[in-house]
Amino acid sequence: MSTTLSILAGLLALGALAMTPSVQKQLLYFPNEPSRALRATPADAGLAYEEARIATSDGETLHAWYIPADTARGVVLMFHGNAGNIGDRVGFARLFHDLGLDTLLVDYRGYGQSTGTPSEAGTYRDAEAAWRYLVETRQLPPARILLHGRSLGGAVAAYLATTVSAAGLVLDSTFTSVPDIAEALYPWLPTQWFVRIRYPTLERLRTLDTPVLVLHARGDEIVPYAHGQRLAEAAGATLVTLDGSHNTSNEDSVAIYREAMQTFADRVLPASAMQPAAQARRR
Repeated sequence: MSTTLSILAGLLALGALAMTPSVQKQLLYFPNEPSRALRATPADAGLAYEEARIATSDGETLHAWYIPADTARGVVLMFHGNAGNIGDRVGFARLFHDLGLDTLLVDYRGYGQSTGTPSEAGTYRDAEAAWRYLVETRQLPPARILLHGRSLGGAVAAYLATTVSAAGLVLDSTFTSVPDIAEALYPWLPTQWFVRIRYPTLERLRTLDTPVLVLHARGDEIVPYAHGQRLAEAAGATLVTLDGSHNTSNEDSVAIYREAMQTFADRVLPASAMQPAAQARRR
């Protein structure tokens, strides 16, 4: 065997090892970065909130915060990215609160104070449990619920949108699929064969009737801007271009983000506030 072929064979073997299911999870889910500790609560942003413990269909318990807004006309169910926890997303709750929207921030299994270990199927069950909490426990009408996902959370939210009747779906810095991201990172490997974690966001949008808003930074160095373009095209949705990078776009584009969310909420949510019966569950 030639030296070149030996090197190629070694790279392929290394790549195959790296793509085993257990290692794939380690490459995608980072619940301990920077820490599972909650670095902030909504109170640090001047927001009242309720703690919630949400049971999943397979026996895990998710930690969540419900953050009410005055005379809210809807609620945002937010799914965060693959690192950190809800303590790192308080700024989003502040933004949604200022737009007159309640927020449910929920940690996936294995993140923050939630039990369990993350997986693709697990995050889907987590999303379903969060939805049931809003619709069954808090008795909120589906027509008042906006699904919002950032990065990995967009893929989770897209899955949920195919199983429920939400008012709308917001995809922030979201990828078309995990294999597509892997292909960009390892163009010399047949990653479509090795990657077992799929999150096929693009595929799901092609059959989705729910209104969609896509936000993506042109300078995103982790999930290329082209992913946002493809998602918007598949959904027949508006693509709002943000400034900054993957991890800073929401902070670098506060005014753009706020305007896009306001316009989308005006389009898909009823203008009136939610009924007092739903509001009365807040403490």
